[in-house]
Amino acid sequence: MKIVVIGGTGMIGSKLVTRLGEQGHDMVAAAPNTGVNTLTGDGLADALKGASVVIDVSNSPSFEDEAVMRFFETSTRNLLAAEAAAGVAHHVALSVVGTERLPESGYFRAKVAQEQLIEKSSVPYSIVHATQFFEFVGGIADAATVDGTVRMAPVLFQPIAGDDVAQAVARVAIEAPLDGHVEIAGPDRFRMDEFFREALAARHDPRAVVTDPHARYFGAGLSEGTLVPAGDAILAETRYRDWPGRTVAGR
Repeated sequence: MKIVVIGGTGMIGSKLVTRLGEQGHDMVAAAPNTGVNTLTGDGLADALKGASVVIDVSNSPSFEDEAVMRFFETSTRNLLAAEAAAGVAHHVALSVVGTERLPESGYFRAKVAQEQLIEKSSVPYSIVHATQFFEFVGGIADAATVDGTVRMAPVLFQPIAGDDVAQAVARVAIEAPLDGHVEIAGPDRFRMDEFFREALAARHDPRAVVTDPHARYFGAGLSEGTLVPAGDAILAETRYRDWPGRTVAGR
């Protein structure tokens, strides 16, 4: 089966290309650096010829409100139109748990817009909502740093390893379209402030983590369950304490 991965040279995309390729599928890693640009449409029609499944794990190069909305709306419209023309049978998109609960954030508003376009399209689809990746611990801490301290709300936090995200998305991609959503999360729930206090210490990061109920997450306020699955979810196997990257030094 031919499977095209949009964002196929990125962190999750490259894992998908490798994993599904090892299962015998004909894989195409589609990205601007391989000649496929979903914003301009360049190379898209050729890449999708004969494809049965398209997996979109691409991300905006800018998180500025207008830029990120433009990216997800333009890219998704172009991609869905090309898929319909090529007869693609399954569109799979990776999104974020809690997206609809974070309207204050321009990034998450853009992800909601992306999902709405997918849901209204004629192409059968599956949307995978994942919690925050282990690999993003440093970036989340950087975004929460104010005057040298990391300010974190004491809300629930259930991160997941990138490898486990790729495994779940790959499984969804080769099954029948859900025409709906599925949520995936790590096996353990933490308090966000406590998690980052321990995680940064393991990385030998000298920043102090301050518990702040009013701390914002990429511009949005958080409630107790904003960042974790609201109901049933697929739970991954890798625990943060066992993840090889947890002790990476520095920021």
